[in-house]
Amino acid sequence: MSLPTLRQILGLPAFKGAELLSGQARLDGQITWVHVAEVLDAARLLSGGELLLSTGLELARTTPEARVAYVRSLAEAGVGGLGLELVQWLKEVPPEMLQTARMLQFPILVFRSEVRFAELTRAAHERILRPAVREDEPLLESLLDALIEAGLGQRFLERQLGTLLRLPSRPKSTLLATLEALLLAQFNIAKAARKLGVRRQSIYYRLEQLRGMLGELESPEKRFGLWLALELLKRQG
Repeated sequence: MSLPTLRQILGLPAFKGAELLSGQARLDGQITWVHVAEVLDAARLLSGGELLLSTGLELARTTPEARVAYVRSLAEAGVGGLGLELVQWLKEVPPEMLQTARMLQFPILVFRSEVRFAELTRAAHERILRPAVREDEPLLESLLDALIEAGLGQRFLERQLGTLLRLPSRPKSTLLATLEALLLAQFNIAKAARKLGVRRQSIYYRLEQLRGMLGELESPEKRFGLWLALELLKRQG
């Protein structure tokens, strides 16, 4: 799966107001996901490659030493960058944070006017997932061919969709259609509901069913596997 770089994320229209203050040498680092977090121990929750967004609420309240430790913890965890909104809690990046980030070549980007983090995360996640589910058709076709030729298609379907595939015909088709609509809509409930012509509450209910049968649905890898499984299922007719 080809992931976008920080440079490509910053090139998205939603990020047009971003100003990069440090870490220019890491612009070509890949971004795996975008998270919003205010807690100062966020690094322990991340796995590396994420772009972290914050209003600076807790950073404004803490000590210079804690701010330095915060930047170091993100860099050591392999985080792809930190985006700060300099509007309410912070007006400028504290100098000790910026100095540490520049020393570590850790990317800090700032927004000097109010932004909607939901729009930033949505735009970034669409870009992160797009090669897998929307535009990389040659890769998708080659993966499907490889699974089929290796005789692994059925095992892959069972691993990705097993419980769902064992449902009776009607609920199975309903939930498969809902899963596909959610993947196409990047799990935007309203868009999925419009596509299927149902109420949003129906999508919420079905999503809970899908999570109960398939487990967590948040990671790019999981969503890519589900999309690949749905395409493989279509091939089988």
